[in-house]
Amino acid sequence: MKVVFFAGGVGTRLWPLSRKNTPKQFEKIIGDKSMLQICVQKLFPEFKWEDIYISTGKEYEQIVARQLEKLPKENIIIEPEMRDIGPAVGLVTAIFQKINPNEPIALLWGSDHLVKKEDVFRKALRVAEGIVKKDLNKIVFVGQKPRFASQNLGYIEFGKKIETINDIEVHPFVGFEYRPHLSTAEKFLKDGYHAWNLGYFVTTPKFLWEQFKKFSPILFADLEKINQAYGTGDYQKVLSKVYPTIEKVSFDNAILEKIDTKDGLVLSIDIGWSDIGAWEALKEALSEAIDENVTKGKVMLEDCRDNLVFNFTNQLTVGIDLDELLVINTEDVLLVCPKNSVPKIKKLVESLGGTEHEHLT
Repeated sequence: MKVVFFAGGVGTRLWPLSRKNTPKQFEKIIGDKSMLQICVQKLFPEFKWEDIYISTGKEYEQIVARQLEKLPKENIIIEPEMRDIGPAVGLVTAIFQKINPNEPIALLWGSDHLVKKEDVFRKALRVAEGIVKKDLNKIVFVGQKPRFASQNLGYIEFGKKIETINDIEVHPFVGFEYRPHLSTAEKFLKDGYHAWNLGYFVTTPKFLWEQFKKFSPILFADLEKINQAYGTGDYQKVLSKVYPTIEKVSFDNAILEKIDTKDGLVLSIDIGWSDIGAWEALKEALSEAIDENVTKGKVMLEDCRDNLVFNFTNQLTVGIDLDELLVINTEDVLLVCPKNSVPKIKKLVESLGGTEHEHLT
């Protein structure tokens, strides 16, 4: 099986650390490794470097090669221009459809996901691979058993257990629910038939290729041109000409929301997953208790509770009597705001465009 990580987003919810030139996936948010390195590392020792691929933008190719020195250079899939997740998955599908359409592929995200139970995660991928090898027209979703009633995450609904493989339960796929109201999320938490939708799945290029052809014919027509050129001397020319003209569309809207439920299966497991794509989510993931302060770098706190203070400078950052705040200190920007104000960060960053501070985005 091949494993593809998508690592092309910018991540404005983690600004001012994450920016256009240095997106979150390449920054050392946790420990001394970048998020991309952490995401890839959780595959070992089960997988080999030659079976791992990274999909990213052309401006990040050298960063990926530098951070993942053992990754074969040909395993970096380059998007000439960012066109959203739908075309990004389509490009990967077009390539693997040409290489080996029947070999299972796992599609994962390499920028803002933390997985604490890595051994369970690897086992789930292998279980999904085994299922797909037996039926090349299946798509297996890997979901996290919900720990709390989240309104900010999507959910996968599934039916009663079909079988258990290597201690992992396999369920029929029923459908998706995006960011439900609190009362609905609380119901999902209790009913035992919903998992957080991580966007992780295992299938075959052949299956995905057929879905693009069926549900997104305009996008498929462009992907087919790329597919036909792949492996020839015209590939880069065709890719550079066709890909930037593709309409931006999410993969969910283009494909996932339209697939036949009978083609899907769900593995609902606890892999200790957290979405750390925003500062308040990172705080939740790293805290042992709600009132605990989470810090990084040179930080001193006195009489403070429930704060995240990250200092990426050599200057000491001191806090006294702080409650429920985010303090992010970089060499050129200091961000201070309540945890619940994180949704406003993206709007603020967008407002910097065309101003004297545009270089900070």
